[in-house]
Amino acid sequence: MVSTIIPLGGVAPSELIVVVAIALLLFGGKKIPELMKGLGTGIKEFKQATRETNTTNAIANENIQEQKSNVESTNEPIK
Repeated sequence: MVSTIIPLGGVAPSELIVVVAIALLLFGGKKIPELMKGLGTGIKEFKQATRETNTTNAIANENIQEQKSNVESTNEPIK
């Protein structure tokens, strides 16, 4: 059920429980929230950078299309 909710590439619920148990043993209960907060911050920053990159690419694409139309209009035969 968990593997159908969370797209983890075929990770079974029992495997997920083992990973969580190992994380608790390695880091302890107090350190896990800090790690998750850091992970959440990293994901948020990654998404923001992706949005900014997409915006920049869209603007660049508009400029390229404008330049392309300018070049094509100068390539028309003189009447």
